[in-house]
Amino acid sequence: MKTKYGYLALLAMSLSVFVSCITVNIYFPEATVKKAAEEIVDEVRKREETNKGQQESEKIKNILSGPASFSLVPSAYAQQETKVSTPTIRALKQSLKDREPALTAFFNNGSLGEANNGLVEIRDESALNLKDKATLRNLVNDENSDRQKLYAEVAKALNIDPSQVGRIQKIFAESWIKNSAPGWWVQKENGEWVRKQ
Repeated sequence: MKTKYGYLALLAMSLSVFVSCITVNIYFPEATVKKAAEEIVDEVRKREETNKGQQESEKIKNILSGPASFSLVPSAYAQQETKVSTPTIRALKQSLKDREPALTAFFNNGSLGEANNGLVEIRDESALNLKDKATLRNLVNDENSDRQKLYAEVAKALNIDPSQVGRIQKIFAESWIKNSAPGWWVQKENGEWVRKQ
């Protein structure tokens, strides 16, 4: 009888050690998040018209260049857009779009910069009067609040674990920095601030 309980105890211990060694991999669709970030940032920064014009030029160029190659996979699948959209995401995008012209003025004069964490940061407000300083601070608070809500909503829309919102934020940071205009302050990965070339 003691031997039977000994075997059961040993089996239970072995099972608990085995289960404790299992790591849980959390699914993270990085390519989908990158595509969503590019589309959202382009839409907020109003670069959409330029991109559509370039896409149309490319299509015309491809048509004129000769016969298309044969493929069993339709090209629509290869160029499928990732639309991450919910009513909350649409409202946040609209809020960001509405604020963008005011932010652009502060980006252009060097008061504001795109940080490497997906948020905006005040760089230098020494040349601003008190009213403009207050306006800038309010804009930064509102912008960062909306961006953080956006990142959480993107995670929710893509069924990504909330613990991964930081990764989404980093991916969006790359898109915001890439989409910044030349001369704007951007923060490099190592924390150094530089003017975008």
